[in-house]
Amino acid sequence: MIRWPRYLTATQLSQLIRKQKNPLTALQIFNEAKTRHPNYRHNGPVYAAMINILGSSGYLTEMKGVIEQMKEDSCESKDSVFADAIKTYAQAGLLNEAVSLFRSLRQFNCVNWTQSFNALLQILIKEAKFDTACRLYLEYSNVWEVRTQTSSLKLLIDALCQMKCSDLALLVFQEMSDQCCYPDRETYQVLMRGLCEDGRLNEAIHLLYSMFWRISQKGSGKDVLIYRTLLDSLCDNGQVEEAVKILGKVLRKGFKAPKRCHQGLDLNYFLASESLERAKGLINETLLRGGIPSLASYSSMAIDLYSEGKIHDSNWVFAEMQEKGFRPSVSMYESKIAALCREERSVEAVKVIEEEMMKGNCVPTVATYNILLKGLCNEGKSVMAIGYLDKMARQVGCVANKQTYDILVDGLCCDGWYVEASRVLERMLDMKYSPSNATLFTKLIRGLCFVGRRYEAVLWLEEMVSQGKTPEVSVWNSLVSAVCGDMAKVDSNVDKLWQLTDSS
Repeated sequence: MIRWPRYLTATQLSQLIRKQKNPLTALQIFNEAKTRHPNYRHNGPVYAAMINILGSSGYLTEMKGVIEQMKEDSCESKDSVFADAIKTYAQAGLLNEAVSLFRSLRQFNCVNWTQSFNALLQILIKEAKFDTACRLYLEYSNVWEVRTQTSSLKLLIDALCQMKCSDLALLVFQEMSDQCCYPDRETYQVLMRGLCEDGRLNEAIHLLYSMFWRISQKGSGKDVLIYRTLLDSLCDNGQVEEAVKILGKVLRKGFKAPKRCHQGLDLNYFLASESLERAKGLINETLLRGGIPSLASYSSMAIDLYSEGKIHDSNWVFAEMQEKGFRPSVSMYESKIAALCREERSVEAVKVIEEEMMKGNCVPTVATYNILLKGLCNEGKSVMAIGYLDKMARQVGCVANKQTYDILVDGLCCDGWYVEASRVLERMLDMKYSPSNATLFTKLIRGLCFVGRRYEAVLWLEEMVSQGKTPEVSVWNSLVSAVCGDMAKVDSNVDKLWQLTDSS
C-alpha cells in the first residue's frame, strides 16, 4: 500500500518508484501519480528513471509505452535517456527498434542527439551493420542536433576499415580538418590498422609521417601501438629492411630518442634472426629500449600483446619494465589475467592476484576479481570462485557488485552446485542487487527441482514473480515433474504398505 504525500514533487516520485522491487508496481505508481495529484506533471528525470527501471528489467514493451508518453507530454528530454534506450533495444536484439527510435528524435523535446548518434553508430559497427552505419552518418552528420566530433568521425572510419574500405576511411580522415576536428591517437590507431590489414602499406607509411608532426611532436610512449602495427605489417609482407629503416625514424622523430638510441641500429642484426617472429620480437624490444622508457609505452605494449594471446612476450615486457623501476598498473594485471583465463590457465591467473599483485603493491579491484571469477567458472571451478566473495569483503573499498554475483550464480548452476548457487543469490539480494534477467532464476529453480529441493525452488519462484519476471514454461515443467515424482514415490510406498497389511 502506497502512502501518497499531500503534495507530490517529481523528486519524491523518482525516489518512490526506485524503491519498488517489482518494475510493474513502479509503473503503476508512475501512471497513478497524475490521477492522485491532478496538478502534477512528470518531468525529464522522472521519465528517465522509469525508462531505466523498465529497460534494465527487460520490460521493453512497457518502456516503449513510457517513451511514447514522454513524446506526447513534450517535456524536456536528455540525450542520455535515448542513448540508454537504444543500447537496451540492441542488447535485446531489437536493432530495428533502436534505429527507429533514433530516427524519431525530432518528435521529442531534445535539442542534442550527439550521444544517441554515437551510441547507435557504435552498436551498428559492433553488429557488423557497416552499410547502415555509413548511411546513418551521411544522413545525420550535418543536422544541427548532432555535434559531429572526433568520436563520430572515428566511428565512421572504423566502420569503413572493417568493410575493407580503408581508402574511403583515409578520405574521411583527410577531411577531418574541414569539419573543425583533429584526429586523436585512437583515430590514427584505427586507420593504421585498417590500412595495414588491406595491404595499403604505402598509405600507412605516409600516415605515420603525418602523425610525426601532428600528435608526436613531444614524443609519447602511448604511440608505440601505432608504430608496432605498421612495423609488424611490413615484416609480414617481407619488408624487414624497410621496417628497420622506419624504426630508426620512429625512434628519432616519434619518440624523440637520443642519438645514441637510433644511430647504432644494425640491419644485419634483424635480418640474421632465425624466424620472422623473432625479427618482429627484436623490433618490439627496440621500440621499448630504444626510446625514452615510460610507463605508457610498457603498458600499451603489454596490454596489446596480451590481447593477441602472446603471453610469453608480454611477460618479458613485464619483467623489463620492473627492471627499469616502473610498477605495472592494474590494467596490465587485468590484461594478463584475462589472457591466462582465455587459455584456461586460471590457476596461474590466481597466482597473479595472490602473489604478483601483492608483491608489486598493486591492489586488485572488483573488475580484476570479476575477470578471474569468470575464468574460474568457465573452467568448472565455481566452488573455488565462491571463496573470493569473502576475500573481496575483507578488502577495503572492494565490494562485490551485481556482475560478481551474476557470474557466480551462473557458474554454480552450470556446474550443478544448485544449493550453493541459492546461497549466493540470497547474499546478492541482501546487497540489494537482483539478477539481470530471468535466466538465472530459471536455471536455479530447474536445478533445485532436479536435486529434490522443491521447497527452495518454490521460494525462488515467488521471488522471481515478485520482481515482475515471468517464469518460462520449463520452470513450471520442472516443478510439476518434481511434485509428480514425489507423488509417484508416495503411491509406491502406499502400495507396499497395503501389500504388507494384506499379507499379515
